[in-house]
Amino acid sequence: MTDITAGIVLPARRTDVALLTSDGLTLVGELATPLDRPPVATLICLHPLPTHGGMMDSHVLRKAANRLPALADLAVFRFNTRGTASARGRSDGQFSDAIAERHDVAAAIGYCADLDLPQLWLLGWSFGSELALMWGNDPDVEGAFLLSPPLRRAAEHELDAWASAGKPLLALVPEYDDYLRPEQARQRFARVPEAEVIGVAGARHLWVGERFVRIVLNEIVRRVNPAAWPLPTDWED
Repeated sequence: MTDITAGIVLPARRTDVALLTSDGLTLVGELATPLDRPPVATLICLHPLPTHGGMMDSHVLRKAANRLPALADLAVFRFNTRGTASARGRSDGQFSDAIAERHDVAAAIGYCADLDLPQLWLLGWSFGSELALMWGNDPDVEGAFLLSPPLRRAAEHELDAWASAGKPLLALVPEYDDYLRPEQARQRFARVPEAEVIGVAGARHLWVGERFVRIVLNEIVRRVNPAAWPLPTDWED
């Protein structure tokens, strides 16, 4: 048995992806799926602010891709929004502060839908949560997980659109977040009947620490594949 720690990469089928947006850019990404069985649900990851180091390899998203195909039968799709670089490469274009990124979100959802991947859920972290709220309310999307949502760009009318769609939102909000703390988040999300806000004691905006990563991944799995919850803390080699 091997302990599941920060650097572990569990077995999965990993495919490099090039996304073409409707405005003609190529974005780089990766799709991770279970090695020997079909996935039961799909996470489309939207990374933190690229001007502050966010990318498809931001640690919570990377750990989701490294673990959840094997542990929870999930497909995990990560990509770099326009102008963002990681070890996978650099996506075309330039950062647009959540405006032109609407095309990036649409391309990611369309790619996963075209593959007939099941149950598409958005997983947006910080800036990525803004993209999910602003541009992810798509007929092909089941709902969204929002990590450290700042609610600085997403406006009330976008929350109202999610309320009208009746789709679930789960906001995981650190106790010591830099931008929006749990009680504030509950007030802001109160206009969305299907929104749930979970305050995470001791956590901060960047979710540093294996304990907090496990909380995030378990809350996701509990909703999209409860049969795999709780996640194990070791792996049988």
